[in-house]
Amino acid sequence: METTRYKIIIQYDGTNFSGFQIQPHDRTVQGDIEKALKIMTKGIEIKIQGSGRTDSGVHALGQVIHFDYPIRMPIANMKRALNSLTTDEIEVCDVAIVSEDFHARYLTTGKKYQYRVDTNKDTNPFKRLYTKHHQYPINMEALQQALKDIEGTHDFTSFCASNSGREDKVRTVYEASVVQDAANGELIFTFRGNGFLYNMVRIFIGTLLQIANGRRPADDMKRLLEVKDRNQAGPTAAPQGLYLVEVYYDLEEATKGTAFYMPETKRMEVN
Repeated sequence: METTRYKIIIQYDGTNFSGFQIQPHDRTVQGDIEKALKIMTKGIEIKIQGSGRTDSGVHALGQVIHFDYPIRMPIANMKRALNSLTTDEIEVCDVAIVSEDFHARYLTTGKKYQYRVDTNKDTNPFKRLYTKHHQYPINMEALQQALKDIEGTHDFTSFCASNSGREDKVRTVYEASVVQDAANGELIFTFRGNGFLYNMVRIFIGTLLQIANGRRPADDMKRLLEVKDRNQAGPTAAPQGLYLVEVYYDLEEATKGTAFYMPETKRMEVN
């Protein structure tokens, strides 16, 4: 049967999902979208491929998926149908018909994540599902130094969940930065790289916040990269502050604005 391949960019609020990847007994983003497609095709099961997984409670502003659809539906109709058959927690933002060679996961050249930290003294009940609350003092100079130490190509074993099962822990981080949103009392961290290990960004944050409030020295990131020991890094930060912002399929886009450009950077399987 001839099919048409669609590339879809979606946003979702991960609060009530057990992550992106389908699971037998839990509600997931992939599961909800596949249910919608089954209704659209009057019973045909269609499997979607995502650019990678996100954990329970993690949000997405630019997750990319692809699937093969049994008919060639206009992109406006595809967008409208999917949005009408999924809850408001999921929004289809962009639809494109692509070559059958396109693969949402295997052709990625990198990803961009952000993590939001609420630094106000009191917990804000309206932010609790979308930021991590951290009311302790922040040393921005130490934080900036630690972030710069993350950038580049390193073995990130110390910042990978011990149960990940991945042997190759070498990744390249093109950008590790933070800005202060004084009006909202937030720190907004940005990480952009060719691949991210399981829980890598959340372990970065758990460690960086300890550096920022003086529980670790400012240069501790260098030591942790050298020792390659997950037990010596900080805790895994809560999922609700994490956002998958963008997925790259072009190396120049992935490395834009960096001091180093590596055309031979291999594509990594990213989470």
